[in-house]
Amino acid sequence: MTAKPRTADLRPSRRIEGRPRVFVTRRLLPETEARMAELFDTTFNPDDRPLSRAALAEALQQAHVLVPTVTDTIDTDLITGAGPQLGLIANFGAGTEHIALAAARARKIPVTNTPGVFTDDTADMTMALILSVTRRLNRGGRILRSGQWQGWSPSTLLGHRVGGKVLGIVGMGRIGQAVAHRARAFGLSVVYNSRHRVPEALETMLAARYEPDLDRLVAEADIITLHCPATPETHHLIDARRIALMKPDAMIINTARGQIVEEPALISALIEGRLGGAGLDVFEHEPQVDQRLRDHLNVAILPHMGSATFEGRIASGEKVIANIRFWADGHRPPDQVLEGWA
Repeated sequence: MTAKPRTADLRPSRRIEGRPRVFVTRRLLPETEARMAELFDTTFNPDDRPLSRAALAEALQQAHVLVPTVTDTIDTDLITGAGPQLGLIANFGAGTEHIALAAARARKIPVTNTPGVFTDDTADMTMALILSVTRRLNRGGRILRSGQWQGWSPSTLLGHRVGGKVLGIVGMGRIGQAVAHRARAFGLSVVYNSRHRVPEALETMLAARYEPDLDRLVAEADIITLHCPATPETHHLIDARRIALMKPDAMIINTARGQIVEEPALISALIEGRLGGAGLDVFEHEPQVDQRLRDHLNVAILPHMGSATFEGRIASGEKVIANIRFWADGHRPPDQVLEGWA
């Protein structure tokens, strides 16, 4: 059994005198950058392009605090080789699968994230993709933009009614619950699978039924939406075998992480007509997106913009700043990530 983290191990070893040196790997909103520049000795990335490994290594030799995003891979070697001054990794975003948490723990470097701020934004985008795929909005938009639309017809561009369908939610955390809440208003029947069953009162409120067998959920659902983190256990969770269990007109929605779906198997099923469609905001090898996904008429694709709202990005920046200030003052940051700490 894993022991609970000891509070003493999670606090900075010393209070930072003066302004901590903070390195931010991507451009943030102007108001966030202005506040960070006011409070800290901050270095920004003016090009807003993912940094090279060498640039990240150099930053880790200079900064007291690194502020990475999901586009940065902060692996064991980088953390092990970081300078002795590095005291905090304050991630911009909720997911931390790109950070070697165990290595950070070994160096006694706290890692923080920004949980909860993108919940509604991502749930909204999930519903948008569900509607886009079921009602063929992507296909209709293409026809209109290409100038091929010949006017209204009673037998063309037919999609499916959302109400009455079974929505299978994989991962019933904050975002999964927010999607279930919205799905109820659309008349969807919700069944879910998750590492931990939610309380019965919450199931009742969301009108959601727990299905402990993921294979059974996959076979039952008309629409499957993914809301689990990217971990070794969830890598290709939806693989060729599980895709083969799905109804031939079923649809997959993914606003979580691209690695959860075995992309070649998904593409094959779509091309062969063994799936009704897919709505994807994330991809296995992004920013590269397979041309077959881009071309398929029953695939709605977006460039990883589920969390892209002004409100969410501002709130995430505020959490990053708060975590740095708590740490610099010698206190445990409020959004300390505990996974990987023993």
